[in-house]
Amino acid sequence: MSKISNNRVKTTADVELKEKVVAINRVVKTTKGGRTFSFSALVVVGNENGVVGQGLGKAKEVQEAITKGIEDAKKNLVHVPIMHGTIPHDQLAKAGAAKVLIKPAAHGTGVIAGGSMRAVLESAGVTDVLAKSLGSANPHNVVKATLKALSLLREPISVAKDRNIKLSKVFNG
Repeated sequence: MSKISNNRVKTTADVELKEKVVAINRVVKTTKGGRTFSFSALVVVGNENGVVGQGLGKAKEVQEAITKGIEDAKKNLVHVPIMHGTIPHDQLAKAGAAKVLIKPAAHGTGVIAGGSMRAVLESAGVTDVLAKSLGSANPHNVVKATLKALSLLREPISVAKDRNIKLSKVFNG
């Protein structure tokens, strides 16, 4: 598995991804001949070990929409730095009108998060985290904001390198 800049994962080789359907939406288009139904599915995939992605699939059938969503999610994978089951630091991110706040938590706390945020965090492999969804509860934007927050996380080693200081200085200030 190789990475490219800004935490995007380039290949999915040797990565066993598990998928979770976050939301299914039935869309109705009214035509001269009557109503036409189609479905959109928001899907989150992850290997529960630091790789997660989201995708949107649209089709006439629910199962086909989910399959398309999974394929789209595999194209949008990001790497998440996880330390001892939690995230390295607090992060706030916004997508649309949805704003999310994620904070590291002590071992044994569990994933304290709402519906669509919980799916993303569990798929990423985070076991202990405190998360709050602020603003809109639209699942699409909440998932995007959560992924944005996770992709903005930085490992302490990279912070120490960027600042030209020792790793112990990163934690002690």
